[in-house]
Amino acid sequence: MTHARRTERWQSWSLRRRVGRVVLHIILLTLAITFLAPMVWMVLTSLKKNADVFITPIRWLPKVPQWQNYREIFEVLPLTSFIRNSFFVTILGTLGTVVSSLVVAYSLSRLRWRGREFVFNSLLATMMLPGIVVLVPQFIMFFKVGWIDKFEPLIVPAWFGNSFYIFMLRQFMRGLPLELDEAARIDGATSFRILVQLITPMCKPAITAVIIFAGMSFYNDFMGPLLYLSSNDKFTLPLGIYWYQGRYGQFWHLVMAASTVSVLPLVTLFFVAQKHFVQGFTF
Repeated sequence: MTHARRTERWQSWSLRRRVGRVVLHIILLTLAITFLAPMVWMVLTSLKKNADVFITPIRWLPKVPQWQNYREIFEVLPLTSFIRNSFFVTILGTLGTVVSSLVVAYSLSRLRWRGREFVFNSLLATMMLPGIVVLVPQFIMFFKVGWIDKFEPLIVPAWFGNSFYIFMLRQFMRGLPLELDEAARIDGATSFRILVQLITPMCKPAITAVIIFAGMSFYNDFMGPLLYLSSNDKFTLPLGIYWYQGRYGQFWHLVMAASTVSVLPLVTLFFVAQKHFVQGFTF
């Protein structure tokens, strides 16, 4: 093959590659706009007057930003209480999920005991059960112990592990050499000390992924608070905004302002810990 022919083929391949990248970037940009449009509309609507929300033709930008809408939602809603309750449930629920799932995953991956595989397979089988199947039995159980209109039904189950997170952590731990445990035991370390001082620091990527998924799940949970909470002062943010929308749904500018406040912690957390988010989702 002549030099001119090789050059022509290389230029043709390079052109196709550049065109492919342009097409890919256009597709990704279109998807990004599609996903961001509702959030942008929510934020802009929160800065409008209520009369300007549904005018036609649609006006995206408010003539004069109504920053007082954010002050007003704190006056008409116990929003501070909703935020406090959401953070309380999220922090304790996420902590319980990480601790319990880590301990169970360590036992299923690093310790040898009879029936370990049967227990693990049974654990995986519970992932096949739709959540709606156990909803009524759980409600009856929490009703019998007097936990209705309390935070315990939202937090306590997290301290007994989660099958999906246990599976994630177990698979990660199985990739760590068992020789590390044996060397630590020769030095006199107990299983608990091995877990805390040796395995846990090496599982940071997996633990970060669990924290991300569990934290978002608890913070955005709507069904749990809807079932177990009835007092307004105990509502979390999703349930509190839903309650306000049901009573004052005609004030959409305030509903959007409250929704913007509810997503602000997640957006802030993402930008602050963006590196860990990417590592967690990549894992």
